[in-house]
This record gives sequence, C-alpha cells and structure tokens, in this order.
Amino acid sequence: MKRKWRVPLALMATAAIVGAAGCEATAAPEGTDDPAVVRTEGGLLRGSVREGLREFQAVPYAAPPVGALRWQNPRPAAPWQGERDATRPPPACAQGPGVALRGPAAEDCLYLNVTAPAGGADRKPVVLWIHGGAFQTGTGASMDAEPMARRGDVVVVTINYRLGMFGFFGLPGLPGSGTFGLSDQQSAMAWVRRNIAAFHGDSSNVTIAGQSSGAMSNCAHLTSPTAAGLFDKVVMQSGSCAVSWLTNFGERHKPEGRVFLPLDEVAETGRRTATDLGCVGAESTIVDCLRGLPVDKLRPVLNTFSDPAFGTPVLPSDPSAALHAGRFAPVPVLSGNTRDEATFETVYYDYPDPITEQDYDAVLSETFGARRAAVETEYPRSAYGSAALAFAAIVTDRKWACPQEHTARDLAARTTVYEYEFADPNPPSILPPPLGMPLRAYHSSDVLSLFDLVGVSATFTPEQQRLSDLMIDYWTGFARTGDPNGPDRPKWPAFRADANPPHTQALAPGRDGVARVNLAETHHCAFWSGAGQ
Repeated sequence: MKRKWRVPLALMATAAIVGAAGCEATAAPEGTDDPAVVRTEGGLLRGSVREGLREFQAVPYAAPPVGALRWQNPRPAAPWQGERDATRPPPACAQGPGVALRGPAAEDCLYLNVTAPAGGADRKPVVLWIHGGAFQTGTGASMDAEPMARRGDVVVVTINYRLGMFGFFGLPGLPGSGTFGLSDQQSAMAWVRRNIAAFHGDSSNVTIAGQSSGAMSNCAHLTSPTAAGLFDKVVMQSGSCAVSWLTNFGERHKPEGRVFLPLDEVAETGRRTATDLGCVGAESTIVDCLRGLPVDKLRPVLNTFSDPAFGTPVLPSDPSAALHAGRFAPVPVLSGNTRDEATFETVYYDYPDPITEQDYDAVLSETFGARRAAVETEYPRSAYGSAALAFAAIVTDRKWACPQEHTARDLAARTTVYEYEFADPNPPSILPPPLGMPLRAYHSSDVLSLFDLVGVSATFTPEQQRLSDLMIDYWTGFARTGDPNGPDRPKWPAFRADANPPHTQALAPGRDGVARVNLAETHHCAFWSGAGQ
C-alpha cells in the first residue's frame, strides 16, 4: 500500500501578541452553504473540497515579518476584502543553505493550513502540528494531514514559523531576542483559539503536537507563561526539554551542547555576527543595518541561530529546570521516541558514510576521554554488529531516549503522561539506507504513520498499515479526551514514575508489536545518569 507525499519532509522540527480582537469566525458566509468558503476574523477564505475533506492553505495568522517587522514579535495580519484564495500552499520560511525544498521559501511566511472533515455541525477536536527541522528547516505544508483528519475525525492545523536567524536571533536590548519563532507558534495557537470554529473545530479542545524541534517547542510551551491558556493537551515526538548532546554527536568535531541557551549567550553570538556582517555602532543602528540586509546576505549565517533563549518573557527559565521544579501547565501529555533515533542522523548528518572501525576508535576517545572504557563496556561493539550501529545506539540513548524518559518522569509527577516507543524494525525510508547500515526505527519514522509526507511514495505492508491506523486512533483519541485508549485498541496504561518499570507502549507491526517495554533499561538510562554523563 502506498502513501503519497507531496513535498520532502525537512528533518532535523501569545495570546497577548496578536490579541483577542476581531470578528467571530463562522463556518460559512451568511447566505451560502458552500463548504469551500469560511469566514475568519480576517475575511473570507475559499479553499478546496476533496472526498469529504475541506482544505484551506496559506491562511495568514500574523503580519509578514519583513522590513521593520524583522526581529519583532508577530503582529496581527491585515484583513482582506472579498474571497482570499486558500487553495495553494504557502512558501516555506527562509532557510539556510543546502536545504532541498520543492516550493519557494521567503521571509514572508507566517501562514497556516487547515484540513477538516466536511459536513456535520459538531465541534471536532483540533490538532495543531509544529514541524521539526532543528529550528532551521521545514514547512507545515510538507505534512498532508488527510490520514489523521479523515480517520481520526479531527481538524488538523499545520503551521510555519520563523527559522534560524530569523526566528532565534538575539542582541543585547532587542525585545523578543531568541524567541521570535516560539512567539510565532504561540500566535498561531491564539489564531486557532479565535478562528477554528469556522472549520467546525472545537476551540476549547486544542492539542499541540510536534516532532523533533516541534516537540522541543511544545515542551517549552508547557513552561511558558505567554502560552498559558492557548492549548489543552500536548504531544511530543522525539524531542523534549532535556535534549542535549556530547562532542561528535551532531557532526564530527561538533562541540557538546543543548537545545535551550541563556539569553546572554544568544545575544553575544548575535553581537559578534552583526559585527561580521558589517553592522556596528549603537543598538538601534545595528538593528537597522541588519534589517536592511537582504535574505541572501544573511543566508550563510542563518543556521548560527537555532537555539531558543531562556531568561526571556517567553521562557523565564531553562525549560528542563522549570519542568523539574513543577513550573508547567499540568495538561495531559503523550510523549515518545523511535527505538533507533540516531541511525538516520549518524549517517546522513554526522558522517558522510557509516562510521568505520578506525573512525569509531577516534570518535570514542574524542567524545568520552577517560570514560571511554566504561562506554565500551556498556556498549560492546560485538553486541551491535558494527561500529556504526554501536555509535548510533550511544547517540540514541544519550541524546534522545533517556532525556525524553527523564522529562516524562518530571511531567508524570503532576499530570497524566502516556509514553511510547515506535519500534518498527523496517519502516519506509525517506532516503535509501546506506550500504551495510540498517536504519530501523530512525528519527522521524513514526511521522510516516500519522501523515502523508508530500513528495515521494512510501509503501506500507498490510501490518504497517494496521499499525498506522492504530497510531492515528491513539493520537486522535488522546486529542479528543486526553486518553489514547478506546474500543478495539490494545490497552495503553499511563506512565507512572513510581511503577517498576513505568509503562512505555512499544508500537510495532505484527501480532506482538504493541506491548510493554522497559525503556530505561533498553536504553541504558541508569548508565547515562551516572558514569556515562
């Protein structure tokens, strides 16, 4: 069975900002029953209808962040006269060099897309999807929400938000520094609260969901005072507040780091970058100079900024510390990873080819130093079949699985959490696997079971299709009630930190594919909380 994709997926992904003003959205303009037309606070939209679904694309949720609005928090979108065409996807947000996009990319990019079941007057749960891409790449239009909207009977919203330097740039004294992209996401949430009723969505039942940097964003929103009241449930796929990495994890010789950085560190990087670009002087002079530079002039340094800043109005403190202290919105959370997160990452991002035995020796010494012996004892090369798979297991556990499990424990102390591990050993691949290096359940492979990714066809076996159906049922059941369980689904108990072990739902095709797994043991989390750190 083939699943259609329409553009390639890009991988490593405040209510007060926009305000609550505006006319109330309605399902159709007065005097017409045309399902392709809705009235939002900005005006009429004409979308498209296909086999029981309505789709509205390139809907502006904020003003174009260009010119004087570059590096300002999002402003309200201007209303329009007549019907606005909503039948074509918006441009992606401007992205760094080397990004493969089939459509255009532009600085004017703050648009969203709505896919909704046609017919019926009942209000449906809403899933607002925030794409991944390491805060550097991606677009909401890459996600065709037809499978989730149709099978799950939910309204799905996918969004763009500013990326790289446009989304996470900072300077001393510049309001919004380090969080423009997160503020965009919150602006989109506020738009959904005010307008989703026009699409038969339930504005009081909104789940924010996302993968990779989209999941990290959602974890941050849990701790953000400016996001308070903008969502009701959260889904975090392969991303949490605690993600961090060691030397050589991102690419060879890349230093250790973490997702969220202090504001002063982001602002100092901004000051140095401005100087390199020839913008010096007083703060206002520097900002005016930078705002006058064309996108192409900035493109070589766009990816210098991909770390949201804390110590800001949006993120007053490090989100991981805030979670641990209990300073977060206590809404239901569905959270998880893929079993082999780093196989894809290790080959296609870290190294041009699978790591050789010689490379592995050098990488272990560079990364762990005196701890190398302990790591080799915990991860014997012979247990994995190759140096490349051994290193992928190390990165999977230290960077992805154990931080996510740590976040789940913090959340479960004060709210309901459902944890999963996507474990399909042979999912469809976005790119062909390298010679001699099986990708298995690689980073982002779970997304294929929820969305059609635009651009390539992915072939599912009948068992994989049944798993996809089950996952959509779980995800949309969670969006509907805060509990993924329902009729004809294997029971999914909530995650409890005091259980031994806490329940993690393994999701794989086949009769025994959905089962309990001890995630902390499988991924050596006790080791990484001790000597492995």
